Amino acid sequence: MSRNDLYDVIVVGGGPAGLTAGLYLARARYRVLILEKDDFGGQITITNEVVNYPGVGRTTGRELTQTMRQQAQDFGAEFLSAEAIGLDVHGDVKTVHTSRGDLKAFGILIATGASPRKLGFEGESEYAGRGVAYCATCDGEFFTGKEVLVVGGGFAAAEESVFLTTYASKVTVLVREQDFTCDATVAAAAKNNPKIDVRYQVELQGVTAGQGSLREASILNRATGQTETWKPVDGGTFGVFVFAGYVPATDLVRGVVELDDYGYVVTHGYLETSVPGVYAAGDLRAKNLRQVVTATADGAIAAVELERYAKRMSEKTGLIPQRPTSCVYEQSTAKTDAASLADTTPAPAPVKRSTDAAAAANAVRKPGELFSDTTKQQLNVVFNRMSRPVTLALELDDTPLSTELRGFIDAMVALSGGKLKSVVVDGEYEKDDTGRAVFDVEHVLPAARPCVRMVVDGKPTGLAFHGVPSGHEFNSFVLGLYNAAGPGQPLGDDLIERTKSIASPLNIMILVSLTCTMCPETVLASQRLASLNPAVRAEAYDVSHFPELKDQYGAMSVPCIVINRGGEQTVEFGKKSIPQMLDLIGA
Repeated sequence: MSRNDLYDVIVVGGGPAGLTAGLYLARARYRVLILEKDDFGGQITITNEVVNYPGVGRTTGRELTQTMRQQAQDFGAEFLSAEAIGLDVHGDVKTVHTSRGDLKAFGILIATGASPRKLGFEGESEYAGRGVAYCATCDGEFFTGKEVLVVGGGFAAAEESVFLTTYASKVTVLVREQDFTCDATVAAAAKNNPKIDVRYQVELQGVTAGQGSLREASILNRATGQTETWKPVDGGTFGVFVFAGYVPATDLVRGVVELDDYGYVVTHGYLETSVPGVYAAGDLRAKNLRQVVTATADGAIAAVELERYAKRMSEKTGLIPQRPTSCVYEQSTAKTDAASLADTTPAPAPVKRSTDAAAAANAVRKPGELFSDTTKQQLNVVFNRMSRPVTLALELDDTPLSTELRGFIDAMVALSGGKLKSVVVDGEYEKDDTGRAVFDVEHVLPAARPCVRMVVDGKPTGLAFHGVPSGHEFNSFVLGLYNAAGPGQPLGDDLIERTKSIASPLNIMILVSLTCTMCPETVLASQRLASLNPAVRAEAYDVSHFPELKDQYGAMSVPCIVINRGGEQTVEFGKKSIPQMLDLIGA
C-alpha cells in the first residue's frame, strides 16, 4: 500500500463535529480526510442566528461553519464530496467505501449528525413544500404577512419562532409539554415576543388545504382530550414549521457499532464506539444535549484519541501516511480579524433585486470588488481545470437586475484567463411598463429574463440560471461551468450509464432561493445530468425575482423541482443528490 493511499483518520461528516476533529488532527500533523455527501457545515447551516457559541457574539450557522472549514483547511485537512456507502472496520487498516471509490485509514470518526424528525400528522407528507416546512431560513419568506404554526418545544422551536416573526404576521407555537424544554433564557425570547402566542400541552393532529394552500389545522388539547379546528384570524392561508428534534443518521453504522434503542451510537469514555479505532462525535451519538458547542467538543475529544490510535497503528504496521509538513496557517502572514473573517466567505453575498440603477451600474464599473481574494483563488483552480472554453449567453431585459447579471458575468469573464466569454443574445420579447420581460409561466422552462445559459462548442448545454447566481448558488454555478466544459466532477460508471440511458427529452426546472442551503446540491445534481446527456435540460430560477412561478406550482418551500417529460409533469420538493435525481426521473 502506498503512503499516498493511506490516511491516519477519515472523518465521515462535515458538520461542526467533523470539522473540529479535522482541525485538531491536521494541526497535530496527522493526515485527515473529511468526507461529506451533502453540504459541508451540517444542520447548523440552516440556522439564521447563532448567539450562544462561546467567543462569538452573533453569527449565522453558515458563517460559523465556513470559518471552521477554513481553519481545518488552513491546517492541512483534506476534503472530499462523496457519500460513504459502507465500512470495513476489521484489521489495523480500515476501509470506507464511498460513491467515489474506497478509502483507507487507521481510524474512522463517524460524525454524520441527524436529520429533522417528521411527526406523521395528517397532511404532513402531502403538503410538505406546500405549506409544511422544516427550515425557517430557507422558507420563512414564503409566509410573509401570513400566520404560521411552529410545532415543538425545544431550542430550535423557540429560536426559529422568533426568527419567523421577521416575516409572519403572527406565530403560534404548539408545545406538547407544560413548558419549553430548552434553556429558560431562550424560551423567554419567544414567550415575551408580542407576535408570538405559545400554547402548551397541545398537539398538531393534521392540516387540510384548499386550492393548494393550508387552510385549517386540527389541534388536540392533551389536558382535556378535546380537539379544535384552528384557522388564521384573517381566514387566509398559513404555514406549519416543524422543529421536533432529529433522527440520528446512523444507517451507515447499523450492524457495525452498538446503537441504543433510539438508533443513536453508544460511545464510551473518550467517544470510542464498540469497535476499536471507530469513534463517534456530534448529534448522532447518545447524549443529553445536542448543540454546536457540544458537537465541537466531541470533535476535539475524539480527535485527540484518534491521534493516539493512529500513532499506535502506524508503529505497529510500519505504515506512515503522507502527513502534512507545513500548512497555510503557518505560511500566511498575520491578518486582522476582520480581514480573516472576510476571507472565509466562499461566495459573494446574495444579490437582491435592486431598484437603484446607479447601484447596478456600479457593479459593472467595479467587477473585481464582487469577489474576495479567496474566491478568486478558488475560481482560478476551476478555470485551470476546464478542458474547453464556455460561452455565457445572456438574455437580458431592461431592469436593474439584468444590469447586475451583466456586471456579475463580466467580472467572472475577466478572472477566467480566457476560459469564459460572454455574449448578449438579441431577440424579440414582450416586456411590461417597468422594462421587465413577460414570460409564460405554463411553459415547461419559462423564458424568464435575465438569464445566463452555458454554451460549449457553439451548442447549448442545457444548463441555465434565471436571475443572478450568487449567494449559495454561486458554487453550484461555478461547478456547472466545470461540468459543462469538462472533465467535470467524477461519477461512478453506474451513474454515468443511468444518466446516458435517458433517451426522451427531459426538462427539469428548479425553483431556488439564494439563502437556501439545500438548493445548491439539487441544482448541481440536475445540471450534472444535463452536462452528460443532451436530452436533459436543467434550469434554475430564483423565486425572489420570479414569484409567478412560485404561485404557479404552489411552492412554499425550496428547492422545488418540476420535471416535465413526454407531456407528464412531476413536482417534488427537497434536496436531491445525483442518485436521488435519477431515482426521481426513473432512470
